[in-house]
Amino acid sequence: MPRPSIEEHQVTDRESGPYAVTAGPDGALWYTQVHSSRIGRLTLAGERTDHPLGPDRGPTIITPGPDGALWFTEYRAHRIGRVTTAGVIDEFPLPTPDCGPFGIAQGPDGALWFTETTADRIGRITPGGQVTEYELPVTGAFPSAITAGGDGALWFTLNQANAIGRIDTAGTVRLHPLPTEAAAPVGITVGHDGALWFVEIAAGQIGRITTEGDITEFPLPDRQARPHALTTDAEGAVWFTEWGGNRVGTITPDGRVSEYDLPTPGSEPHGIALGPDGALWTALEIGALARIARIGR
Repeated sequence: MPRPSIEEHQVTDRESGPYAVTAGPDGALWYTQVHSSRIGRLTLAGERTDHPLGPDRGPTIITPGPDGALWFTEYRAHRIGRVTTAGVIDEFPLPTPDCGPFGIAQGPDGALWFTETTADRIGRITPGGQVTEYELPVTGAFPSAITAGGDGALWFTLNQANAIGRIDTAGTVRLHPLPTEAAAPVGITVGHDGALWFVEIAAGQIGRITTEGDITEFPLPDRQARPHALTTDAEGAVWFTEWGGNRVGTITPDGRVSEYDLPTPGSEPHGIALGPDGALWTALEIGALARIARIGR
């Protein structure tokens, strides 16, 4: 495809660390600032708002909830957070101490599902704040990102167990080991083809797993690129960030990869999401959000 247009929008300073980004129900972009413990909002007109949390919260992944609010994990405070589009914040402590929540996604049951990186558990929280935790059949697995699949279950990465996991809404877990050893999967998303796509940050590969458990791995041209997060655009293309390569990339269902350099060297791209304007947006740890759009969009 032709090279997309890439524009950077400075939203904060380098020390704040924009980490994840998502489209809110209000037509704005919402993003976490992991180092400064703030939730940011950016309208398409360029208006910025910050919503400060308490000290050392470490907000990481953020996602729209079923209640019209944004939900996020607080990795350092071991809580789940909620912010309304008006900026009202609620925080929910988790039953397991020091569990390190990271990934979060809306499930098919109207609840939010999240990973507990240091507790080897998957959690579920209702919009009212009721929490249930499910133990994984493995220790030291570091469950990371999570997403809803098209099969009515949640799919997640096990960064240190080198596997992809599936949990249904009854709490039944199934694990799928990866072919490549020590691949360290992180981000995961559902594709328009019904499969789950994920990144292998240590192996420099993009992976695809069907809901039946069949896995295909696609090596990137730069095996040191350290792919981090991924999402799907409106046309069905899977896009991903290369944290170590300072690039964004896209991959077709048959494994053809295109990569695009970001304007600022060392910008450290992390989360990526489809924005309300139909473009891709990625969070850059240098204090910016980058908009990636096909020419003409």
